[in-house]
Amino acid sequence: MSKKKGNAADLAPSRKEKKGIGQYILGFFLLLYTLFCFLPVLLVFISAFTDEKAIMNNGFSYFPEKWSTAGFGSVLKYGSQLLTSYGITIFITVFGTFLGLLVMSMYAYSMSRKDFRLSKFLSVFVLIPMLFNGGQLSGYIIFTSYYHLKDSLWLLILPLCVTTMNVIILRTYIANSIPSELMEAAKIDGAGEYRTFFQITLPLLKPSMAAVGFMMATAYWNDWQNALLYITSDNKKPLQLLLVNIQKSIEFLLNNTNVPAAARAAMGGNIPQYSATMATVLVVIGPIMVVYPFFQKYFVKGLTVGSVKG
Repeated sequence: MSKKKGNAADLAPSRKEKKGIGQYILGFFLLLYTLFCFLPVLLVFISAFTDEKAIMNNGFSYFPEKWSTAGFGSVLKYGSQLLTSYGITIFITVFGTFLGLLVMSMYAYSMSRKDFRLSKFLSVFVLIPMLFNGGQLSGYIIFTSYYHLKDSLWLLILPLCVTTMNVIILRTYIANSIPSELMEAAKIDGAGEYRTFFQITLPLLKPSMAAVGFMMATAYWNDWQNALLYITSDNKKPLQLLLVNIQKSIEFLLNNTNVPAAARAAMGGNIPQYSATMATVLVVIGPIMVVYPFFQKYFVKGLTVGSVKG
């Protein structure tokens, strides 16, 4: 017996050692992969502060010959309009994400209730937009001619408010990760559907809502096509549409030989096309890069926990 115990004790360190080596190897490859993913972001950051002539002569480089802030200068020249567009984008992102999470979580809760008569109908109804789409032209006519929402911030919020995939993610999380016994107990205690949802289901739905909310916030933050179609007022232009207009203005100045010298002088003489493009990218993705690490753990947990039934 002692001999067998001794053999088992001898085997334990070797197994532990092998497991440790495997983890180090896996960690090394993950670190290497992370580095490769970070290199393009680093190149964008460096290129935004690279002199335009250095980019024209040598291309994009991690070690530029000359540094310059002309790219950012061409973007920051819009001053108050840039701050206004930032405010519009932040408002749309926060309010649209909050409204969408509220509506979709209530919709998903209704779909997950097996004793609700319309649950199957709601499941089929939410799948229809995923399979059939009326097209951009029909949507434009309805929003502008029938709803009269032309040049309204609602057109930047409502089209992205509810999506089929997000509803399915929330519904799956409720069905697989929230015990139905809790809802039944609340019903026995006399709680109605609204109280059951807001006091029991909603607090337990936070990981999945954080994951869906981050995807919604990213979609709102990066959306510019709806603004291009429906927004005409400068005080309602979101950040993405403003930056698209900046890029078009730079391309127009570069490609049009009839541009007055005063317009070129206003851009600093040498128009920084490539560095301004990289500066624009940083202005767009900068806030998302700052916020993402705080939501990462909820993002992973919300997508994985609800997909496997315990």
